[in-house]
Amino acid sequence: MTTPTPASYAALDAWIDQHFDEEVRFLQALVRVPTDTPPGNNAPHAERTAELLTEFGYTAEKHAVPAADVLAYGMESITNLIVRRQYGAQGSGGKTIALNAHGDVVPPGEGWTHDPYGAEIVDGAMYGRATAVSKSDFASFTFAVRALEAVARPTQGAVELHFTYDEEFGGELGPGWLLQKGLTKPDLMIAAGFSYEVVTAHNGCLQMEVTVHGKMAHAAVPHTGVDALQGAVHILNALYAQNDAYKKVTSKVEGIKHPYLNVGRIEGGTNTNVVPGKVMFKLDRRMIPEENPVEVEANIRRIIEQAAGERAGISVDIKRLLLANAMTPLAGNAPLVQAIQKHAQTVLGEPVPAVGTPLYTDVRLYVERGIPGVIYGAGPRTVLESHAKRADERLQLEDLRRATKVIARTLSDLLA
Repeated sequence: MTTPTPASYAALDAWIDQHFDEEVRFLQALVRVPTDTPPGNNAPHAERTAELLTEFGYTAEKHAVPAADVLAYGMESITNLIVRRQYGAQGSGGKTIALNAHGDVVPPGEGWTHDPYGAEIVDGAMYGRATAVSKSDFASFTFAVRALEAVARPTQGAVELHFTYDEEFGGELGPGWLLQKGLTKPDLMIAAGFSYEVVTAHNGCLQMEVTVHGKMAHAAVPHTGVDALQGAVHILNALYAQNDAYKKVTSKVEGIKHPYLNVGRIEGGTNTNVVPGKVMFKLDRRMIPEENPVEVEANIRRIIEQAAGERAGISVDIKRLLLANAMTPLAGNAPLVQAIQKHAQTVLGEPVPAVGTPLYTDVRLYVERGIPGVIYGAGPRTVLESHAKRADERLQLEDLRRATKVIARTLSDLLA
């Protein structure tokens, strides 16, 4: 492949425009196969994706995670996919670039005005769970590679599509499993993201399950029991007070503000006329890149145990559910950032900043192994705008078209 020129970039754009209706249909087919996690029965989606890819002449390697590991993880089935596209003879030079998107997604929840699995298109937007995060980038990455091969025809290097299925649970049995098993070792990687920014850093995340024990009793004689709910409330008040203090701890990474804590699930008790003997809650603590995860977890445990100790008869069990480290930029990501910014500005007609995000993603698993990576793909300007993890998640189809062009142009630069 010769050095890319404005004419070759225009040819890539033209190919994507010519095949865009096909790309939209591909995404619709992916959205129509549910991947609610939990429960996390995601192997059927991998099978459907592999089937669709064969229509483009692509062979998807199916890497099924052992059932016992998946069940112990809290999911039902995971089959991760790798599509390898080698250009030129093996060992002829060039970099291997991985493109990773995850197919798993949270359940739709309530409040939808469109079928969450209908992939309905209204006023230029496709509605459905995972349209924006991140089945959209199954489509953008696949069609960017198809455009690259049809137009630029690289003669060295390789591209790998990594379609994985446990980002919602932390990625350890998705990209983490593929990397740990030695099934892939790319030189650079791009992960699913949004069209109007390239993300180079993200928060870490600690998730914990706290079980508060008291003593059940009849509500007519509450003094004979120990109210676990009152104990949990006391602990939660201590945690929320700490949450206010987190606002004073600021990050130097643009796009990331401060740490924060969220309690997203509470359950307990047996009936309205029974003093609750056990209450469980789950918390999510987002860590800015500057924080030490070991210190963060130790501090959370101290706050919980101290508050529990202030209530007679109350004891607690604390279990870590997830520890995802923050992502910090590797020096080697500069070619990725520069190429994406250059082409995004041309395609979108505006500068695309390199920023951090308060989310946590699978990219950290590559970066932890020394593989420079960034987050870029098809989506709107903000998570809020996409309705990700909310009702009526949607994707503007023009954002899908533009992101596909940016990725194709970027690949042509990196493989030249």
